[in-house]
Amino acid sequence: MTKAALLALTLSAAALSTGLAGCAGFTPLYGEAGAGRALAAIDVEAPEGRTGFLMRQHLDDAFAKSRGAPTAYTMQLALGEARYPRGVRIDNVATRYEYVLTADYVLKSQPSGAIAKRGRVRVELTYDSADQPYASIAAQQDAQDRAAAEAARRIELELAVWLANGAKKG
Repeated sequence: MTKAALLALTLSAAALSTGLAGCAGFTPLYGEAGAGRALAAIDVEAPEGRTGFLMRQHLDDAFAKSRGAPTAYTMQLALGEARYPRGVRIDNVATRYEYVLTADYVLKSQPSGAIAKRGRVRVELTYDSADQPYASIAAQQDAQDRAAAEAARRIELELAVWLANGAKKG
């Protein structure tokens, strides 16, 4: 290694360590003082049906739901689903569909029941529709699962940021 390359490497390492030293007070979102514990204390109430079940399952996983811990918040979900044909063939049969999942949530503080936060996430995705009935059903169910997972991820991020910024219990 040449002296110039060694000097450049040393200077860049020094600049990097100086830049990171200025991050005093940085708290990771899911650290000890972050939103992780508060997320684990959210009880999710999802509507009946396949998509409701998937949403609750993905949210419980995302929140790292603690079954034995007391509930600090209750989340009530309302789901809206729509499916639009795209890529219509000449015989008027769709080869692709657009699936839209809208999840409205209300987070209520416990035990007071006061509304702490409201929100809405919308997920849009497409999937292929095969001519075989089983393949078409499997593709639609896979789309539901992917949309529920993405909606749960977005809700988790919204709530984690909200909680980390000092959410107040009602």
